[in-house]
Amino acid sequence: MTIRRVTAEERLTTSFPLAAYAFESSPRSAARTEEFRDYLPYQEGNRTLIVEEDGSTLAACSAIPMRQNLRGAVLPMAGVAGVATHPLARRQGHVRTLLHQLLDEMRDEGHPLSALYPFRPSFYARFGYIGLPKPRTVTFTPADLGSLLRADLPGEVRWERIGDGYPTWLAFIERCLQDRHGFAVFPDYRAVGVRDRDEYWLLTARVAGEVTGMVTYRIDDHGGTLAGNELLYADPLTRALLLQFFARHVDQVERVTLQVTPDELPELWLTDLDVHVEARIARPGSSAPMARLLSLDALNGLPAGPGRVRIELTGDRWLAGSHLLDGTSGSLELSAGASGRAPTATLTAAGLSALAYGVLDPAELPLRGLGEVPADAAAELRGIFPRQVPYLLADF
Repeated sequence: MTIRRVTAEERLTTSFPLAAYAFESSPRSAARTEEFRDYLPYQEGNRTLIVEEDGSTLAACSAIPMRQNLRGAVLPMAGVAGVATHPLARRQGHVRTLLHQLLDEMRDEGHPLSALYPFRPSFYARFGYIGLPKPRTVTFTPADLGSLLRADLPGEVRWERIGDGYPTWLAFIERCLQDRHGFAVFPDYRAVGVRDRDEYWLLTARVAGEVTGMVTYRIDDHGGTLAGNELLYADPLTRALLLQFFARHVDQVERVTLQVTPDELPELWLTDLDVHVEARIARPGSSAPMARLLSLDALNGLPAGPGRVRIELTGDRWLAGSHLLDGTSGSLELSAGASGRAPTATLTAAGLSALAYGVLDPAELPLRGLGEVPADAAAELRGIFPRQVPYLLADF
C-alpha cells in the first residue's frame, strides 16, 4: 500500500470515480465519465493524494488552496474536498492517513487555516475541526415585496449573464473577502468555472456609481421558482434595490429563494413579509461547514479585544505547547512557552479554533469536551475573542 500525489490526468481514473461513487448516483453512465475531463481545468492547482494497492485506488482526498478572512486578516486556507474511500476499503484508517499527510503538506506550505464540509461532523471533530454556522435559505413570494415597487430608491440595478459580468462579480467577491469574518474564496482557476458555465443571471446594485451588492440566480419555469444564490450587500439600501427587482417578477414566478448569511434576519426586511427561513442539517447530504487552525501563525497580529491568558494546547498533531495570548494592545501577540501570572486554560485544537472563529463562548468549551477553562481564564478569552458569526460562502 502506498500514498502518492496524483497528476491532473490521473484524477480521471483515481479520485474522480471514487468521489462520484460517494456523492452521486451510481453506477455512473458513460456520458458522466466523459464529463470528468471537463473538470480538470478547475482542479489544476488542487493537491490530490490517494492510497493505492496493486494498482487500485482505495481512498482519495484533495486540498484546494483558498483564502479566508479570520477576524479581519485574509490568510491562506486549505479547503479539504473529495474525501472518498472504495466501498470495500472503508473503516480501515485510509482517510485518517491521507488527511494527516495532506494537512501536513498544506500547513508546511503556509496554510494556517483549513475548512471542509463533513460527511459526518464527529469524524472530523477528531481532527480538530469545529462546526461553523450554515447559511440560511429564505423563501418568499414576489407579491409580498409590492411595497418596494412604490419606493423611489436612490441607486440602480444592472442585469446580465454571469459570463459577461464575471469581472464585476469577482471584484465584489474580493471586497466581501476583505470585509466579512469567515468568508472564503476559491483560487482563480476554480472561480472561473462560474463564468465558463454561464448558467446564471447576475444582478448587481450600484449606489453613487459603486457596486454595493449582488446576487446570481436562475428561473426554473414560468410560475415556478426564482432560485437565487448568495445575497451579498453592503447596506440596507442595496438590499432594498435587489429585492425591488425581484418584486417585478410577481406575474412570472410563484416564489423566490435566496441564500443569506447565518446572522441575517429576513423577517425584519419588510412589514407583512410572509417568509420562511431555514437552515437544515441532515446526514448524509446536507452538512454545515467545519474549520480549524492548522498553525498558531494565524493568530499573530489579529485584531483582538483586551485580555491576557496562558493556554496549554493538548491532543493535537499540529497545535501543541504552552502559549501566552496577549490582546491588551488591540493586536494579538503570542509568546511560546510563556509563563507568569496570567490565568491558564487547557484547550484542544478544536476549542481554540472555536474561539478564533467566534462560534463558541469559553464557558461552552468544557461542556463540549474541548478544554478546561476556569472562570478567570474564560473572562480573558472572552475579551480576546469576542463572539463573531463567520460566513464561509464557498461551497466545495
